[in-house]
Amino acid sequence: MTIGAGTLVMHGAVLHVYNFRDLPHAGIHIGRDSLIGEYTVIRGQGGVTIGDRVYTSPMVQIIAVNHVFDDPQRPFVEQGITAEGIVIEDDVWIGSGAVITDGVRIEQGAVIAAGAVVTRDVAPHTVVGGVPARVLREVDGSTDARRGPVYPSVN
Repeated sequence: MTIGAGTLVMHGAVLHVYNFRDLPHAGIHIGRDSLIGEYTVIRGQGGVTIGDRVYTSPMVQIIAVNHVFDDPQRPFVEQGITAEGIVIEDDVWIGSGAVITDGVRIEQGAVIAAGAVVTRDVAPHTVVGGVPARVLREVDGSTDARRGPVYPSVN
């Protein structure tokens, strides 16, 4: 596990990799100046790479592992797992309660709405939301009257 300079991991967050000896890409790597929100869960069996300036709001789940359940004659716990990995590029904001599933890449500048379940890759500078997540709009610099006032960031 690596955590970059200036990155904060808030209280109650769980960063976890189990069965890592059997999984060649297992691990969690977080870039610099990122924020892992309260009670966020990151499971890195398939490998999780989080870029620079990525903010997760509270209670986000980033789960780079899944169970196999194809054989109805066998309990799922005997069928193994898949662990493809998750990549979250730089400058991504993930809203509260969002779930990022195994095998997903979220490209630079994307925004994941609160409560979204992301099951497919997210293009750069795109806002996605819903269950499963779908494109809500592009981040293209145009103004959106529904947003209300914009307050400058405090650094």
